[in-house]
Amino acid sequence: MNPFIPLKTPRFVVIDYRANNEILKYLRKFNIEPIKTIKCSDLQGPVDGHPDMVMHPIDDKHIVVAPNVYEYYYKVFNDKGIKVIKGGKTLCRNYPEDIAYNVARIGRYAVHNTRHTDQVLKYYLEEADVEFIHVNQGYSKCSIATISNNKAITSDSSIHDKLISYNINCMFINPKIVQLNGYNHGFIGGCTGLINEKIFLSTGVINDYIILNSLKKFIQSSGYIYEEASRQQIIDLGTLIPIM
Repeated sequence: MNPFIPLKTPRFVVIDYRANNEILKYLRKFNIEPIKTIKCSDLQGPVDGHPDMVMHPIDDKHIVVAPNVYEYYYKVFNDKGIKVIKGGKTLCRNYPEDIAYNVARIGRYAVHNTRHTDQVLKYYLEEADVEFIHVNQGYSKCSIATISNNKAITSDSSIHDKLISYNINCMFINPKIVQLNGYNHGFIGGCTGLINEKIFLSTGVINDYIILNSLKKFIQSSGYIYEEASRQQIIDLGTLIPIM
C-alpha cells in the first residue's frame, strides 16, 4: 500500500509547525487531528519543520524517522499504534546531507536520488517489495505529488521525463506558483496531497488560472476533488503525511 494515497480519512496528519490556523481548521473539519512537527534545528530554516525532510511512512503502521528528532516522534506516536523506526542517517544543514528521507512513492516505486537514501529506510522499502527509481533531484518527495498508483504531478522537469519513461502519467507544473520563504519558490509535493479518498488538497490559492485549470482537470480525471485549505497563496509546508 502507498501511505500517501489514503483510502479513507486518516486519524491524523503530520504538518509543519508553522501551518496557519486556517489550514488547521480545514483539517479538523474532517475530524483529522493535525500533529505539528518539531523544529529540526539541524536543517535550513525554511524547511526545518517540513515532515517530508525528517520522516517517511513505510505503510500505515510503520514510519522511519531521522535520529535528529526520533525521540520526539517516538513519544508522539507511541500510543497511536504506529511503530517509529530510527533511521540511520543523521541529517545536516546542507544538501545533500539533508535529503535522506525525502523519498516519493508512486505505485510500487520509490523515487529518489538513491546515492543519498537512508539505508534503514531503503531496507524497509525493499522488504515491502518497493522498487527504486533513481533521479538526480534529491528533494524528490518535495517535487512530487502522487495522485494514484500510476499518476503524479511534479515541478521538476527531469523527474517528469523519468516518470514518463516508466509509463507513469505525469503532469509538469511550474514551481514558480509555490511560495517558500527564503527561496525563489517551493515545490508542488510540499504544498499539495491527498487527505482522503476524495480530496486533493492545496495549502492555498494558485493565482495563475491557466495552471490552476490544467491542474484541476488532471486531478478530476483521477476521480478527486481539488480544494484549497486557505485563502492565502499556496505555500510549501512539506508533504502532509496522513496517519491512519
